[in-house]
Amino acid sequence: MKQLLEILSEKFSAAFEKAGYSAEYGRCVVSNRPDLCEFQCNGAMAAAKAYKKAPIMIANEVVANLPDDGTFKSVEAVAPGFINIIISEKTLNAYLNEMAVSEKNGFEPKSVGKTAVIDYGGANVAKPLHVGHLRPAIIGESVKRLLGFDGYKTIGDAHLGDWGTPIGLIFTEMQVRKPDLVFFDENYTGEYPTECPVTLKELEEIYPFASAKSKEDEEYRAKARQAVFELQQGRRGYRALWERIMEISREDLKKNYDNLNVHFELWYGESDADPYIMPMIEDMKNKGIAKISEGALVVDVKEETDNKEMPPCMLLKSDGAVGYDSTDLATIVQRQKDFAPNKIIYVVDKRQGLHFEQVFRAVRKAGIVGDDTDLIFLGNGTMNGKDGKPFKTRDGGVLRLEALVQDVRDHVAEKMADRDLSDKEKDEIARKVGLAALKYGDLSNAATKDYIFDIDKFTSFEGNTGPYILYTMVRIKSILEKYSLVTGISANDVLDKVSKGKIKLSQIEGNDSEKKLKLQMSLFSEYFAQAVAEIAPHKVCSYLFELSNFFNSFYHENKIVSEENEEKRNGFIAIICLTLKLLETGIDLLGIEAPEKM
Repeated sequence: MKQLLEILSEKFSAAFEKAGYSAEYGRCVVSNRPDLCEFQCNGAMAAAKAYKKAPIMIANEVVANLPDDGTFKSVEAVAPGFINIIISEKTLNAYLNEMAVSEKNGFEPKSVGKTAVIDYGGANVAKPLHVGHLRPAIIGESVKRLLGFDGYKTIGDAHLGDWGTPIGLIFTEMQVRKPDLVFFDENYTGEYPTECPVTLKELEEIYPFASAKSKEDEEYRAKARQAVFELQQGRRGYRALWERIMEISREDLKKNYDNLNVHFELWYGESDADPYIMPMIEDMKNKGIAKISEGALVVDVKEETDNKEMPPCMLLKSDGAVGYDSTDLATIVQRQKDFAPNKIIYVVDKRQGLHFEQVFRAVRKAGIVGDDTDLIFLGNGTMNGKDGKPFKTRDGGVLRLEALVQDVRDHVAEKMADRDLSDKEKDEIARKVGLAALKYGDLSNAATKDYIFDIDKFTSFEGNTGPYILYTMVRIKSILEKYSLVTGISANDVLDKVSKGKIKLSQIEGNDSEKKLKLQMSLFSEYFAQAVAEIAPHKVCSYLFELSNFFNSFYHENKIVSEENEEKRNGFIAIICLTLKLLETGIDLLGIEAPEKM
């Protein structure tokens, strides 16, 4: 199904050609003066330069050559050469009726058959998720869903930090506290215990303690580095202990991500890329792009056009150790081998931009990926407190993510304390609305921008918030329930009849609020295509907020269930059913669920 603007542009392109001008000038856009018109074509302004003719003369000729087929209610050329367009009710209704029966609300996927890998986890094992993990998790999940909506086969990878210094520190401190564990006995040849010798709670205390100690004790720090080296070299006891720690950490991480409605297809860690590192390095050596610099093995990634310093990409440190550069390079090797993706997207803190620029240049220089593979760094900004600084607890510590989620949920529950609902219903609503408040509050901002976390604003049932969008959806469901009582047709059956074209929009011309709502609905494909192209979930939020505003204006200015004219009433029902369908599609792409009541 074509986008509405595409249909309008085709008619204007044909009119430009018929008038003797290039069809390229026929592009139509949404009007930036909604008080004057709904759409506009500004091509005559550009054509005037090419054809050395007054733009108003060209505009008038184009208008004269438009077909009189009922598409437009009015088309007017205005000085100095703009063309103002108001679409006919008949055309708009026909378009919306077609949207209602289409699979994706008229949206045409452009990327069927393509594959995208989205790297958006980045949590470290044996450490709890904190507020810094929120943005990449929910932005990445939404990006994955958006690309899937466009037809991509999407693969979300948690890409756990499981192979570096934190593990070495944990091993070192565990050996101090529990030196008799068989995992540390190099002479042990039996089967290792299947249970992890420490709890997750213990691990969460061990790591920060060990990290602080390593900063003051060089010998301790050296032991941790050696433990990492021996783990990576395959020391049997270390591998067994590492596997036990991985099991309990992964289980806890999955639980916390599930609570965010964030789900990964892959739970790979840095360790999964390890087998690819040395073959990759040998290949780079053979190609002559790896060289020794100050004792380290590096790939020079500077380019002549650089206007800032671009350090080399480090393959091996001077002591022969492998760092993040090599791990991320090898991860791309692995992804190419396993999935041959058309697109790899990294949703990571924007402060990692330089690192990923180095990695992307190195893999292209090495021929690991070709020009037909997009490597995209979607650097996310920081969630800040009201003081404008990174969000902290009251005592200045880093807030655990599950505590933040619970705080928001509790805040919503307080607002709903007086509702006539059971405790079970209140708890479920608080869970869904609280998560919507948190996720929408984040996703409504451009991913790269910092934003202020304001719990009162985010949980408000008014304004550009998640609860406001959900309240609009619940309002529509309530109207459908009332309609069911009047007609005896269940709400689900009503939705089904609209989706099958058995209940359609009325051809009776409505008031201004109805037309504005229908125009916003008709632009669904334009908004969502832009969100996909720009990898921008905040564009989805913008559409949902505007749609909700137009719907609520329509609701307040029209009697829906009590409308006496049956054709008009059925038309209203078709409108609200399609509105609900569009809202449901949008919130799902944001990873948000709607309750039945609020």
